[in-house]
Amino acid sequence: MSGPRSFLLALIIIILVKILFLFPSTHSLDFKAQDSLFKLRGPRNPSEELVIIAIDDASFSALNLSWPFPREYHAKLIENLSLAGAKLIVFDVEFTENSSPGADAYLAEVAAHYDNVIFAGKVLRGADPNAPDQLLTPISEIMAFDTPWGIVNMSSDSDNLIRKYDLFEPHDGTPYYGLGVAALANSRLYQSDWQEHIRIEDGRLVVADYKIPLLSRNKALINYYGPADTFPKISYASVIDDSTMSMPGYQGLEFDEFYEIMESGILKDKIVLIGATIDELHDKFPTPFGGNWTPGVEIHANFMSMVIQRDFLSQINLWLYLCIELIILLIIWVIFRKLKPQLSVLILILIIGLQYLLAYQLFARYSMLIPIMQTALSLILIYIASLICHYLDTMKEKRFIRQAFQQYMAPELVHELLKNPKNLSYGGSLQEISVLFSDIRAFTTYSENHTPEETVNILKEYLTAMVNVIVENKGILDKFVGDEIMALFGTPVTLPNHALSACKVALQMRARLSELQQKWESEGKASFEIGIGINTGQAVVGNLGSEQIFDYTAIGDTINLGARLESINKEYETSKHIIISEFTLQHVKDQVKVRYLDEVKVKGKNKAVKIYELIDLIDA
Repeated sequence: MSGPRSFLLALIIIILVKILFLFPSTHSLDFKAQDSLFKLRGPRNPSEELVIIAIDDASFSALNLSWPFPREYHAKLIENLSLAGAKLIVFDVEFTENSSPGADAYLAEVAAHYDNVIFAGKVLRGADPNAPDQLLTPISEIMAFDTPWGIVNMSSDSDNLIRKYDLFEPHDGTPYYGLGVAALANSRLYQSDWQEHIRIEDGRLVVADYKIPLLSRNKALINYYGPADTFPKISYASVIDDSTMSMPGYQGLEFDEFYEIMESGILKDKIVLIGATIDELHDKFPTPFGGNWTPGVEIHANFMSMVIQRDFLSQINLWLYLCIELIILLIIWVIFRKLKPQLSVLILILIIGLQYLLAYQLFARYSMLIPIMQTALSLILIYIASLICHYLDTMKEKRFIRQAFQQYMAPELVHELLKNPKNLSYGGSLQEISVLFSDIRAFTTYSENHTPEETVNILKEYLTAMVNVIVENKGILDKFVGDEIMALFGTPVTLPNHALSACKVALQMRARLSELQQKWESEGKASFEIGIGINTGQAVVGNLGSEQIFDYTAIGDTINLGARLESINKEYETSKHIIISEFTLQHVKDQVKVRYLDEVKVKGKNKAVKIYELIDLIDA
């Protein structure tokens, strides 16, 4: 296949694969392959700035309450966390509906007093494109103090895994930033004007000195630090457990855990995220690490840790990767076309393995994702295309061989040649063969005494009969030179005793000619005689034609001697006009009857060659 066609094939395969992976069912294959990189890399150390306050089973047991907890409890949590030195308190708990007026106001006032709290809201998308979106903000008591808040939207991929973080959601032309973005902005002490310090620049969302790579219009890939429970957690009940806690329903713990937490300094200068980790609150999601689902609050923590440590996960430039992929496919195509399919499949497996290793190295070292299954599928398709081309080439080669040889070779020889086409050596190779030359005596005179139509008809009948004898004995017709026949034995498929086959053919040709002579005589037609010469030896055999015309033939001294033996028939009195060389006799001396004739000198040979009349087969 030419260069432009190879390029077009590789490009078509890449385009087809890209289109195929637009469908969720196939795109999920690439997701799964990339997820395996997280598991292979294993958990890492997250930022030490982050601590999670978990609304867990222990909290429900200690507080002896059902959800939602009274908002006075959350206010107490803010007070204690602030006393313990927390730099920022981030609620992954939605206060979007009112409870009791006093409790709502108290929570809002405490949060405004400490001025280090981020609340949560959400943008609810309509069920269909025509349905309006709904913005759920924190309750009006909180909004009255202009307390910062962020959305807690979680967008999953087609297989329901959370791999991306919603940096912002537009609503009525206004962007509402994610909880993690709002927390990071306020951790830099922007406070009331924090949103003014966020902008999109060069494909990144700039938050203070953080530059978060954008994936699509409003999302970022999350470079997860591990499965669920990777981040340090403190039970919600432990933080509010102190001697001042005397609200209805509160049972208290065995000792004041909060004071131990405060004295340990574990919360000092930390960004504290509060969220549910208990299954019953249904705030858990599957992530690339698999295993137990990860609480939403920990997903926010993963995003924030990634940004704080500037450990961003990005995708390779898809246009650059497409060019690289195209070059690789072209190289692989050339390799596959030159190799056998059995070896190509081993190389294919090796390349797919190396490609996965490369994907892992880019991920582990540079936090970069590249397509895995897409490239693997492209490689498989280029291999399949090479298989098809190998098959078509084989079929073309077999058609060529069949068309080239079926007219002058036995069907079983053609079949053997099709099984082993390499026996047909292009350019020629040195082989031991036997050659037979046959010529009509005084055919020029015969032609002058008969009309062209008579000459052509009798010649056709004669040549057809002779060729049938050659083909039936597994010889091949090399060529006609006027009324002369040249036949080869032992090529392109090896014969056990090609010299004997040539001798049998010569005797059968004589017998068949006798039958024809009797037929012609009965029809009142003139007949003719033939002479036959046979020689055996090494000759250059193969496609010795041009690029335009195929000519499977043989050349060399062996061929020249065979032609000479045929021509000197008229110089000797022989019963069947068949002369063989001493070289042929060496192969058949125990199988044929011969009579010694003479020694002749042939052009190109210093030593005279003994020649013999072939009389019959010994077992005849």
